[in-house]
Amino acid sequence: MKPTHLPPNDTPLRHPDPRNINQIAAPNSDRAQWCENGLQYTIAAAIFIIYGIQVCPFLDTLERPFFVSVILLLFGAMFFTRSLIVNALKIHFELKTQFILDNSLFFSGSILLAIGNYYLYAFPLESSVRVILGFMMLGFFISIQLTLQAEHRLIKNRHHRSAPTGKYKPIAFKVQTLTLALLTGSILTMLLIIYKDFEWLKDIGHTVSLQQASLWILYEFIFVSSVFIGYGMLIIHRFSRNLNLYFLYQNTVLEAIEQGQRNIAVPIISNDEFSTMAKYTNHMINSLQHSEQTLKQTRDATILAISSLAETRDNETGAHILRTQYYVKALGDYLQKTPSFNEKLTQEDLELIYKSAPLHDIGKVGIPDNILLKPGKLTDDEFAIMKKHPIIGRQAIEKAEQTMGELPFLYYAKEISESHHEKWDGSGYPHGLKGTAIPLSGRLMALADVYDALITRRVYKPAFSHEKAKDIIIKGRGHHFDPNIVDAFLALEDDFIAIAKKYSDKKSSAPEF
Repeated sequence: MKPTHLPPNDTPLRHPDPRNINQIAAPNSDRAQWCENGLQYTIAAAIFIIYGIQVCPFLDTLERPFFVSVILLLFGAMFFTRSLIVNALKIHFELKTQFILDNSLFFSGSILLAIGNYYLYAFPLESSVRVILGFMMLGFFISIQLTLQAEHRLIKNRHHRSAPTGKYKPIAFKVQTLTLALLTGSILTMLLIIYKDFEWLKDIGHTVSLQQASLWILYEFIFVSSVFIGYGMLIIHRFSRNLNLYFLYQNTVLEAIEQGQRNIAVPIISNDEFSTMAKYTNHMINSLQHSEQTLKQTRDATILAISSLAETRDNETGAHILRTQYYVKALGDYLQKTPSFNEKLTQEDLELIYKSAPLHDIGKVGIPDNILLKPGKLTDDEFAIMKKHPIIGRQAIEKAEQTMGELPFLYYAKEISESHHEKWDGSGYPHGLKGTAIPLSGRLMALADVYDALITRRVYKPAFSHEKAKDIIIKGRGHHFDPNIVDAFLALEDDFIAIAKKYSDKKSSAPEF
């Protein structure tokens, strides 16, 4: 039966398409990324406006339109500064740098606002502490959000680093740090709210009912809790989404390796356990690819050596091996593009047929010299012995299979060796196969072998011209040869002439494996 596990093409490592990557990995445009980051800063500005009014009584004394305008202007300046720095320093792929940049901008913004409040309105130190704390908490949330989003974008776009740098931070450490930061920030914010509410209750005295005051305090706690819960859930969602993508890539690559693919790689983005797994997975793929390439080169060299050894016992030259091999490849490439053969003849099939073609006459090593090297016409008895060489070739390859197991290239070598003297009308040998019962590889080899025999000088005949050889092949269309393959030959006349000239007996060279 036809082999199903075919070796991969030797192409550079690429990143896999896990579960139709086109659906989950459409890269974000720069404009979409800019808008998304801007939205994050806008939401943070709105939250701080409410936070400042609810937590800091001094900010609450400012006129609302003025306070809102100042905060929006400040956050806008921070955002555009961020965009300029990211583009100027080209740090789109540096997650740690982006995280530090966002935190630094929020810290700088809080200091600027606190200094302005101190010098313009003589706000006390406790107001500055609340402003700085609020900015830093928002900065931490925004930094985590944008870093996780940038990481997700890099994973989807298959951005790749050769290896993780420095000592990696365990995922457990990242989760613990994030949890601690959320708890610390929420506790500090709640304490500030409680302190502010105590001061507020002292000031309002009995002007507001206890029930109404309780409702206002409850609304404050609900708002702050909603902010922390909302950001916490969003961070967890984005963190989990990135983890799922890492697992998806890793598992997809491992599945592809099991199926025989080697031209893939796991993207390395973060500096944690996933980067280490990706590093060693990619190293394993490179090692496998190198080992398989070495084995394929050894296989090709062995095929060439064995086929050349067989040719030394024949009247043919070593260039015959190269010419017929490239004739077969040219015919296969042409037929592969036609509707009748594009599904039957895959690129892997064609590659193996091309590599196995030199073994088509290996069975001639079993033919006695007095018959194989006879300069004249063979007698009927001698020809009967000569017609055994396809079977001898098949048996030799079968013995190799008994030791090595069934290999794809041995399958095609056996098929070509046994069937390349079969004829389309059933008059060939050794089995008298007819039409499509003859393997496609044998039909390709039949035309290539006959054409080369016709244009080459032998001890029993002169070399025919291309035109005369072409006429003989045309007459054999539908009798000796598959009509489709003859049509392909006629379309490739110039290619056949070029191959014959390039690999003539006087200019033979090693095949381009």
